[in-house]
Parts: sequence; C-alpha cells; structure tokens
Amino acid sequence: MTDEHDGVQVRTTAGSLRGTRVAVGDSTVHAFLNIPYAAPLVGAARFAAPGPVEGWDGDRDATAHGPTPPQTPYVAPFSDLLPSMIVPGDESLNLSVWTPDPTAGGLPVMVWIHGGAFVRGAHSIPTYDGGAFARDGVVMVGINYRLGALGFLSLPGAPDNRGLLDQLAALRWVQDNIAAFGGDPDRVTVFGESAGGMSIASLLASPLSVGLFRRAIVQSGNGVAAAEVADARLVTADFTERFSLPPTVSGVAQLDDATLLQAQTDQAVALMGDPSPNRWGRTVASRGLGIMALFPTIDGTVLEQLPIDALRAGAGSGVDVLAGTTRDEFRFFLVPTGVAGGITEEVLPMAFARFGMDPEAAAVYSANRPGATPGDVLCAALTDHAFRSGTADVVDAVAARDGQSAWQYEFAWPTEVRDLRSAHALELPFVFDTVAATMAMTGPNPPTGLADDIHGAWVRFATTGDPGWDAVRPGSPRPVRTFGDKDLAADAVVHDPRADELPLTGVR
Repeated sequence: MTDEHDGVQVRTTAGSLRGTRVAVGDSTVHAFLNIPYAAPLVGAARFAAPGPVEGWDGDRDATAHGPTPPQTPYVAPFSDLLPSMIVPGDESLNLSVWTPDPTAGGLPVMVWIHGGAFVRGAHSIPTYDGGAFARDGVVMVGINYRLGALGFLSLPGAPDNRGLLDQLAALRWVQDNIAAFGGDPDRVTVFGESAGGMSIASLLASPLSVGLFRRAIVQSGNGVAAAEVADARLVTADFTERFSLPPTVSGVAQLDDATLLQAQTDQAVALMGDPSPNRWGRTVASRGLGIMALFPTIDGTVLEQLPIDALRAGAGSGVDVLAGTTRDEFRFFLVPTGVAGGITEEVLPMAFARFGMDPEAAAVYSANRPGATPGDVLCAALTDHAFRSGTADVVDAVAARDGQSAWQYEFAWPTEVRDLRSAHALELPFVFDTVAATMAMTGPNPPTGLADDIHGAWVRFATTGDPGWDAVRPGSPRPVRTFGDKDLAADAVVHDPRADELPLTGVR
C-alpha cells in the first residue's frame, strides 16, 4: 500500500479532519487516522467512564496513527509471533477510519475490536489495516480501548468494565459520525478476535449496546469471559497488596502507568503459576483460563449477567451473528513455550483437571487422535474448552430465535511455523487481506486465494447479511464453513465436526 496527502476533508461533530489517499492494489481509498472519540486519559479520567471530546478549530491532521493505551510488549516466545505497537500518549482513546469514498452514502460499516488478552493490542498494528475492506466497498473503523488495570481492574469508586465503556463510546461515535465518511449507521457490523471476540459477546449481551450495531462477528471468543464482582475484587486485593494500598480507586489512582503495568505483569505470572480458585475466585480462575486476571465483570450495568446467559435470555435481539475459531487455537499458547512437549500420558489427565476439564475426557480426545502426542491431545481439548465450545454456545443461542440467523466457521489452514498448525490468531491477516504485511506466523508461502475466501465472506456478511453458506438451525446438523483445509474443497462446509468432543470441555 502507498499513500499520499491529498487534502481530503471530513467534518465530524468535534471538528474537521484532513486525511490521506491510500493505494490498495489498483484501487484508491481514504484513511483518517488517530481520531479522538473520548477525552484524554489524564488525572481522574484514567479510572472514570470515557468523557466527551473537546472540539477543535481548523483541520486536525489525521494522516498518522496516534497513541496506544498503556501496555507492555509481548515477551518471548510470543514476541516472535505477534507484533506489538506501543506509542505513549494520553490521547489513546482514538480510532481510525478507512473509506472507499467519504462523499458516498449508505455504505456498510465494520468496526474492529482487537484482541490481546485484555492487556495488549492496538488498532494501528499493520495486520489490522482497513485498506482492503475499503477497497471492497466497506467503511472500516478500528478502535483502541483501555487495557489491563486501567480498563478492567474492579475498583470501588470507579465504574467497572471501563474498557467496555470505551468500546461503547466508540460505537456511539460511529453512530454520530460515520455518515460523514460515507457509511450507514444502520448497517454497522462489529467484529473482534480473542479478547476482541469476547468483547463482542459482552456487547451483544449488554443493555447499553442496543441500537449500536446490526451484525456481529465473533472470532476465537466465547460468552463466558466475565467474572463475578466478588471474585474480581479478590484480584484487586491481590493487586493493591503489592503496594500496601487500599483496594479502591483512590488507592490505585496514585500509581503511574509504568507501575500499574509491572504489577499486572507480576500478577499474571502469579496466576499462571497458581490458578487456585481459593486465591483468585472461581469465576476468575475458570473463565480466565489460568491466563487472564483482568477481564470484564458482571457489574449489573454494562453486564447484568454472564454474556451467554444474557444471550439465551434474549439479549442482542435483532443482531445476526457469524462466529468461529481456528482449528488448533491453543497450540499458540502451549507449543512455542514448550509446555505441550512436557505433557506425558501420565500427566495428561492431571492437566485436564488443572484447566477445569473432566480428566476422563482425555481418553476420548486421545482415542480420536491415534499417533498424537499427549501435548497434541491437550492442545485439542483446550481449544474446545477455551474457544470452540463457547463459540458453539453463542451461535446456538442466536440461532434459536425467530427472525435471527447465526453462522459458524472454522479456519483450518496449518502454518509450518513452529508446528503451530491452525493456531490462535493465524486467521487475522487473511481476514484483513494483509498477508503480505504479516509474515511471522504465516511463513513465506501462505496459500493464494485463502484471503480472498475468508475476507470475501466477511465483506459479504457486512454488506448483505449472509456470508455465503447455510446458517445454523436448531435441531439440524451444524454447518461449519471450513477455510483452508487442504483435504477439502475450497468452499467446503462440514456438518457437526468432532461432535462427540464438543460437549466435554465447556467453561462456566
């Protein structure tokens, strides 16, 4: 992609923006970067609900990405696989817009919510460039939101779920402003991966999101990533005890960002070493999968109940859903670290129990994979435990309603990098059609046409409401569009894949 400043102007509710013309292949689109949707995170605002943007006079330069929420970079071995994007600055609650033509009207809109275990990520990572979506007729918006302690530490005296409140504020900005970029506020599709996919499930469940989007795509997420407040406060107490501070916003607010980041890193290490429910609370230990200590809470305002329970009770009415996973999600977490290689036949049932799964399920997973190592078996089971089971639950909750539809997919192309196979996050450069800019996980020879297939399905869903295969129907075999399986046709739909395993490992 190439770009040049062309003086294209767009007027938002806060003031005028001057963007950039971007060449995407043979097409030209327009990018408007680093647009504030909420007030700077200074002083009391760091732990408050997002505040309004102060307007500006003249043209604001929107030709370069801006600050990112405070975070630490990925550490080895993940730093070799996923990029970090860290730009200090208080105006980190910003978003960017890519549009085919700001003078158009009625174009479909897609709003991207990035992943990163609720502690890392930014929409400015090159993989998430929205140029290909704009090339294909979609106005794409990427957003930042508060992460880690700033976004999700549960503190008396501060609103819970500040990161989700940021996402909601960004979606309200879209409703108020996207028409100025050629988009239709009534044709908004939200999509996100990992923590972003879990965020989408929370937004679907939240009473505060009604009317903010029409469609949703959940990539590698679930509907159970929300802790009870009492358990989240155990995390807070553990956090503040490190500084002999009271577990309140007045206590934590005196810590600078660098200190907060070090404390949440130390806490994450402690959780992974000892995921005991007695220390962290049952809903943190189980729903955080032994990885996440800081994630959404059931606060009674943003989330009135566990997202999957809210969806089953009718939340998200009128929103069609597309959801899926990669085939080998958990290999990303266990193979590069060497954990999978250390699992033996004797240890395998104990590993199942350590993650809250029935140890007897290990026999089913092993029998279904003759020749697989015990580590491979654990990765398959944890893929279902953390992602596939919860994804199916979200799909089924929506599919059960009259007048709504839900579709399911699986990304199955296996990379040759580090024996990751179809690991977590591998689909992202194909979804965004940015494979050329993202070589670490895909390797040097990703399959031609796969980006066309999956990116095209996302565009069709946002544009027409139908990604191109049969929706899931209650009481019928589950059709799962399978992308990138070399043993299947390019447009393959598999019915009820690995159905005997699906009920064995869900999280509550």
